[in-house]
Amino acid sequence: IKVYRSTFSNLFYGVFIDVDTADKPKTKMKLICAGPNEVVVGLHCIGMSVDEIVQGFGVAMKMGATKADFDSCVAIHPTAAEELVTMGTWGTSPQVSGAIGSSLNSSRSNL
Repeated sequence: IKVYRSTFSNLFYGVFIDVDTADKPKTKMKLICAGPNEVVVGLHCIGMSVDEIVQGFGVAMKMGATKADFDSCVAIHPTAAEELVTMGTWGTSPQVSGAIGSSLNSSRSNL
């Protein structure tokens, strides 16, 4: 088991320049990976709008996503969700995908 953690002030609070960073509400995220390929088995988030973030990443987890899959995603900036795809030391995860197949090369006719 390997756990990646992050704590930060959501960018929404950046406009409040008269408030010290330490006093701004924090967002916390945790990514839990298992095995040598670091399959993502848990994702915990607390903070503003994390309900929307967890819903999307839940799909990736059900598809067998690995930390490498998360690392290979383009981080959309500025969003809180980008933290999950830039967590830890980028590029140090085993570069093994948990994806069953690429949607670009899928033989399924309903795509």
